[in-house]
Amino acid sequence: MIQYAGWLGGYEIVLIVVVVLLLFGGKKIPELAKGLGKGIREFKTATEDSDLAKDIKDVASEVNDLKKDAQKLDPRNITKSTKSSDPKK
Repeated sequence: MIQYAGWLGGYEIVLIVVVVLLLFGGKKIPELAKGLGKGIREFKTATEDSDLAKDIKDVASEVNDLKKDAQKLDPRNITKSTKSSDPKK
């Protein structure tokens, strides 16, 4: 039989389908499937939003670090060092 997720086989799936049919009836199954699909979509969206927010925080932190490094630089020192290392002199 086909194996699903390593522990859920074909017989188990058939048993689950039979139990669901007995509990909810044939008319409720489409509504349950629709609700389950909607819940999965919302979960995926929330997960993606969470990852995006984390990425934005990481980028903002890197930008702030670069800004601090740039503020530490003194343009006068940069020009002095380039003039002293100029091979034409």
